[in-house]
Amino acid sequence: MYNEGGHTEGWHGDGWISNFPGLHSLPPDIVATLVETSRIARLPVGTRIFGPGQAPDAFLLLIRGTVRVQQVSESGREIVLYRVSAGDSCALTTACLMGYEDYQAEAVAETDVEAVAIPRATFDDLIARSPDFRRFVFTAFSHRVTDLFRVIEEVAFSRVDVRLAQRLVERANDQGRVDLTHQQLAAELGTAREVVSRQLNEFQRRGWISTSRGAIDLVQPNELRRLAAAP
Repeated sequence: MYNEGGHTEGWHGDGWISNFPGLHSLPPDIVATLVETSRIARLPVGTRIFGPGQAPDAFLLLIRGTVRVQQVSESGREIVLYRVSAGDSCALTTACLMGYEDYQAEAVAETDVEAVAIPRATFDDLIARSPDFRRFVFTAFSHRVTDLFRVIEEVAFSRVDVRLAQRLVERANDQGRVDLTHQQLAAELGTAREVVSRQLNEFQRRGWISTSRGAIDLVQPNELRRLAAAP
């Protein structure tokens, strides 16, 4: 899983446990098992962490960075399913581990990433014998499934202009700049690049944004926020 530019190493001590509040109540023997068997993975930005057809060999907990989980169709069209941030686990990895299934999507490191890799054998063991660990895993999984249903609802029923305005507001930095291409925004929204380009042209015609190569500046962010709040 970590063969594209990353490396793993042992973790001395249980310091990483503090990054995950749901693990604070674990009994000492369970913590000892986690610490003794787990490894820290450090992966550079752009690393493809897993892809379709691969079988997961570890349960991943993110200490630092952001991972994008996305589905790519045979035609090359992409949709971002969700992001894993520091303190989170990957719901798709959980599902594949529990169901002994291969991945049907891919994960890419959006930043440099540091994660705990809990081997499948340890994961299976603790799921079976630790109610607290089981609760931690399933609570995180249920939250992410809810997020996925929201993505499905948005793609199926929400207007593209509203969703695009929402995403621009969400992804803008402190200077009001969004460092995403039209293709990346299309992947975020699960639509075609041409649809996003037409809508961005309309926003620019209204004076709400200005565009440059690989970036979008929010000229009138309040107008975008008003549209983003539309039913």
